Amino acid sequence: MTFAFGLPSGSEWFWIFVVVFLLFGAKKLPELARGLGKALGEFHKAKEEFEKEVRQAAKVETEEPSQNIPKIASPEGTVSRITDKEVNKSS
Repeated sequence: MTFAFGLPSGSEWFWIFVVVFLLFGAKKLPELARGLGKALGEFHKAKEEFEKEVRQAAKVETEEPSQNIPKIASPEGTVSRITDKEVNKSS
């Protein structure tokens, strides 16, 4: 004997609805549906916000690294180093 766990079929949905109706009654069903709808809406908003943050993080990582490195000024009283290329240009 094998058991398959999956989505309920047509007749199973009917019996699930009957049990829910008997447990909660006709007056509570609209409130339950409203609460479920609000919860799904909040979940959808949170999912979109998370995806937006992931996209922004990916965008920042793909930018050129030289744009993200801050320029650091040399300390006062120091002389900048003269390279061979600069010496050859001035000659």
